[in-house]
Amino acid sequence: MSSTNQCKNCEKSFEKPFDYCPYCGQEVADKLTFGILFSNTIGNYFAVDARFFKSFIPLMTKPGVLARRFVDGKRLSYLHPAQFYLFISVIFFFIFSFTIRKADNTLNQKFKKEFSRDVSIDSIRFKKDSIGIEIAKKAIKENVPLSNIASEDLKVIDSVISAEQKNSKFSFNYKRKQLDSLIIKGAPLNEKLQIMGVDEEDGMITKKFFTQILKFYEQKGGGILKTFYDTIPITMFLLLPLFAFLLKIFYWRKGTFAHHMVFSFYFFTFVFTSFCFLILVNLMMEIPIWLQILFFLSFVIYLILAFKNFYRSSWIGAIFKGFVVSYVYMMIIVPFAFTGIILVSIFLY
Repeated sequence: MSSTNQCKNCEKSFEKPFDYCPYCGQEVADKLTFGILFSNTIGNYFAVDARFFKSFIPLMTKPGVLARRFVDGKRLSYLHPAQFYLFISVIFFFIFSFTIRKADNTLNQKFKKEFSRDVSIDSIRFKKDSIGIEIAKKAIKENVPLSNIASEDLKVIDSVISAEQKNSKFSFNYKRKQLDSLIIKGAPLNEKLQIMGVDEEDGMITKKFFTQILKFYEQKGGGILKTFYDTIPITMFLLLPLFAFLLKIFYWRKGTFAHHMVFSFYFFTFVFTSFCFLILVNLMMEIPIWLQILFFLSFVIYLILAFKNFYRSSWIGAIFKGFVVSYVYMMIIVPFAFTGIILVSIFLY
């Protein structure tokens, strides 16, 4: 008889006395029954559940302590920082979607009203311009000297000439009726872009930009907020390493970049969790402005305490770096990021 077993999972050989594979940890006598399947599922669920609560309480009550414990090697007792972040962010964006859906519907209604109002104004302007054109034509045909034309009529003629001069490729208000008729008719994209002033020799970026404007016009601005919302999770995930890089600059000798990433994961998990509570409370009652200001200030206070506990910094150093990091991140990095979100939203709309 052979004195070795072969693992069914990793297919590596090992001595028979082992009940579990020393390479991957799978049980040797792995007979799958309904009881084993049920017990494993329940066991895995409660293991994650226990680690979640063991991680959640220190995260909310002891800033920086959970990240410090994880970096120090106590990792199996707590949820992995990336796993924790993804779990909370999914819950946050799920709750946030209810607020966004309501705001999106409100914004869509406002866009529709504005587009309807613009059409009415354009029709009035069109009638006014038509009268002005007729006055100008009459003056030109009859060769009337300017001194014999009333001052009000001169203003009308001047406005018509000015409007004609200002009519460039970046303004298609004067051709709105033609554009509307092409949209109703289902004309090809090139024809509609041509009405908007886009030429064949224009570059790809120009054509894409006007295509998105056309789409926005055709849909009366509907869904623009949802498109913006859909890009936020990816942007937030990209902002996280930028925050860690900022920490690396301020705490150059305090750990590797991976350590700063662990801190960042847990910090943003706290931020998302706090926003979950804020949104849920706001759905039930109106939150005063002063309380909202205190809520946002609490992030700076949490960050200072987290710096003190995680980096073992002095109080002066933690307070100074806490305010500076918050300012640089919120006033420089985040605005640039959200400008990028807006541009991406326009091109993905």
